[in-house]
Amino acid sequence: MNTADNSKQLKVQFKTATDDDAGQRLDNYLARTLKGVPRSMIYRILRRGEVRVNKGRVSPSYKLQLGDEIRIPPVRVSAGPVTIPSSNLHLVQDLADRILYENELFLVVDKPAGIAAHGGSGIEFGLIEALRALRPEQSFLELAHRLDRETSGCLIVAKRRSALRNLHEQFRQRVVKKRYLTLVPGQWDRRQKLIEAPLKRNELRSGERMVEVNFREGAPSATSFEIVENLQHATLLAAMPHTGRTHQIRVHCAYARHPVGGDTKYGDEEFNARLRALGLKRMFLHAFRISFEDPDSGRILKIEAPLPAELQATVEKLRLKA
Repeated sequence: MNTADNSKQLKVQFKTATDDDAGQRLDNYLARTLKGVPRSMIYRILRRGEVRVNKGRVSPSYKLQLGDEIRIPPVRVSAGPVTIPSSNLHLVQDLADRILYENELFLVVDKPAGIAAHGGSGIEFGLIEALRALRPEQSFLELAHRLDRETSGCLIVAKRRSALRNLHEQFRQRVVKKRYLTLVPGQWDRRQKLIEAPLKRNELRSGERMVEVNFREGAPSATSFEIVENLQHATLLAAMPHTGRTHQIRVHCAYARHPVGGDTKYGDEEFNARLRALGLKRMFLHAFRISFEDPDSGRILKIEAPLPAELQATVEKLRLKA
């Protein structure tokens, strides 16, 4: 690297948030601005308070506002292409075949289970980083929402800042509708069509997030349920969240005493062991369908991600035994 170029990169930068930056999380803004810098480094300088917004410390989740002044400390930026960990090469290569729908403003990808939606504390490489590695020429790619690491299915990625703002507003106004498929133990009561149970998120010392039903301190949360098929000592269930709380479907299912199959955090170990014996090695939760307004035309789009082969195989085995 040229010495002069290196000295430029190692100076404090002061940037002003533009209209295109407004509404973006600070950590995502830094990842986009400091291309080639590992996420771990970005979170390190945030924890140390080396990044300032309007001369003050803010959290990584702070959403930028038009005109915010952002101080970025000296950070060595790689001049080369994004390094893809060898363990993630298959993900990048597979992503092109996982695009369910795409236009000029956004795309919908079928996220595989076991991959985080984005890199973060302890995770260097997520789906959004893989997409950026797949499309280095694309100047803007941002998640419009998130899925749990072990959840597969429909995930919207914005290709323009204007589209991201539009989609965020649709989520706030509950225009976006999501339908998940899950497998739970026992026979679900057909009369149980709606669970309204407030949820409270707690963070353990280890950094692990745990969510519980808490009627005194929890945030309002509601999920509709519909039986898709009764199987042998199990139910294939559709879940439609009306709110977007962390682990909402998983906690509401556990609250109803029908925890999501394969869920090691809130699930039933006996049922999980039964599913493992059938060959299932993941959580049975899949974002099957998402519907929303096209930010350009305003027409309603309904995008579906087929049930993954390993989940379909489990259903087939339980169906044969029924």
